[in-house]
Amino acid sequence: MSSPTPPFPFPYGVNQFTTMPWSFEEDLTHYSGLGVEAIELCETKLHDDQDRAKAQLASVAEAGLPVSSVQPVVRTVFPSETQPDPAGRRDRLDRFRRSVELIAPFAPGAAFVTNTGPAPDGNLHEAIRQVVTHHRELAEIAADHGVRIALEPLNPVLLNAETAIWTYRQALDIVQEVDRENVGVCLDLWNLWQDPDLVPRLADAPDRLFLLQVSDWRTPRSRMDRRGVGTGDIPVGRLLHAAHSVGYRGPCVLEIFSDNVPDSLYETDLDDLLRANRAALGSAWRTG
Repeated sequence: MSSPTPPFPFPYGVNQFTTMPWSFEEDLTHYSGLGVEAIELCETKLHDDQDRAKAQLASVAEAGLPVSSVQPVVRTVFPSETQPDPAGRRDRLDRFRRSVELIAPFAPGAAFVTNTGPAPDGNLHEAIRQVVTHHRELAEIAADHGVRIALEPLNPVLLNAETAIWTYRQALDIVQEVDRENVGVCLDLWNLWQDPDLVPRLADAPDRLFLLQVSDWRTPRSRMDRRGVGTGDIPVGRLLHAAHSVGYRGPCVLEIFSDNVPDSLYETDLDDLLRANRAALGSAWRTG
């Protein structure tokens, strides 16, 4: 007789891009009311005025929401289609530093998500060399403020627009060359479920898996076309078990983009969307 599947083992987190139509304050009210167990902050939702932004950040703890992770305004090392400015790498590093200085006091231990951006002139070799250098500098900034860095490889549909890497192994190679304890990998299932080497590579360095993000896939109608868990092609249950089997116990963060599509999830009841995804994750976990 087989043993029953244990309860869903990850805290349920929500990335604020998932509820883009809501304000920062509405996110906190709804997430707290729905029992969300962790929040991934999106800096773009903070007020431009620093004092008002700090007041918003202080209200996260008052809402009882642990901050699992952060999407800073500038995440890519190189200018990308969605993050073109500033152009210089040093200026982008300075912008990242300001994000950490603002948010880290309210998010101890959180993972700040980064991407490579597209390789300048298509030179992947040089791009990776600069990404390693950049992340060693990011690591120092993060360490000074008690937070971490999670490098995220993106789906090949975003190659040459937002990323120069598209597999878990590529991200892990960079992380291992950076060689800092506070630098790891962000595993977003939408980005990596088609990576045929994903599951075996998770075991190569289990302690480097810093963050797990979930949604579901259909052939995209835009770069912002993601679906709710259990409504697409991703074998979510199998991949949740793969992450669990290598020891990951951090939050499972729902990250949905739904812009420029005729059936945008942003136009649905967002409370229902968060409830349905929580239930779908539980179902995926039970069925494997």
